[in-house]
Amino acid sequence: MTQHSDAVPVPLLAPAPVPPPAPAPARAHAPAPSAVSAFAATYAADHPAEAADPHCLSPEESDRLLRGAPWKRFAVVGDSIAEGLGDPVPGYRTLPWADRTAEALRRVVPELTYLNLGLRGLTAGQVRADQAERAARFAPDLVAIVCGGNDLLLPGFSPEALEKELDLLFSRLAAPGRTLVAYALVNVAAAVPELRGGPLESGVAVLNQVTRTVAERYGAVVVEMYGHPAAANRDLYSADLVHASARGHAVSAAATVRALAAEFSTGSG
Repeated sequence: MTQHSDAVPVPLLAPAPVPPPAPAPARAHAPAPSAVSAFAATYAADHPAEAADPHCLSPEESDRLLRGAPWKRFAVVGDSIAEGLGDPVPGYRTLPWADRTAEALRRVVPELTYLNLGLRGLTAGQVRADQAERAARFAPDLVAIVCGGNDLLLPGFSPEALEKELDLLFSRLAAPGRTLVAYALVNVAAAVPELRGGPLESGVAVLNQVTRTVAERYGAVVVEMYGHPAAANRDLYSADLVHASARGHAVSAAATVRALAAEFSTGSG
């Protein structure tokens, strides 16, 4: 479990006789163009494959999509996918999808605070028991929920039992003014032909359908990764074929940013 908090801001000093300028409207949260340009230049030079990837977002694209985002407290709960496990890929930042999402939000909402409780190996019931109360006490206005994959490994797995656990988890985290985000996981069998038609592909399809059902019940945003156009690319996945690679994290973060932008731009976020 890792907790992320804002860095201490560096005060800007002006000559004593000159009064400070009036603050910009709070809703804009637009980063200074020079700062954005410098970050973007470094990003492209240091991570050329990511910068050229059509399924990723550049800092400028992300800032444009999220400008005006209303969220200031972002929490993540779940299993190893929420925690952010994954193998490195040359040319991509080794940064998990949730950290990337928080970073993107913080560029346009500098006061954003971020808490990630994700921990490997947990079932949906364990996520609810171990993380839901802590996440609720954080008082987030944005919560990402990623779990259920480990339930597929339980003896006598039951979709009905998983739905009940997810319903209890979503119910505890749902609140007025709070946006919930859920994920339909990517289909690794699209990239690995020998997995097609097997238990992994069918299990993920069942998990995704249960997740969509519960998410709809609570008005959650669903980030649809199952049929993502990059799903057939083997380098989207780590060697274990369970977790995303660094490229997979970058693609997932981009999909999350796009889904969040669509949510608040409709006025329903």
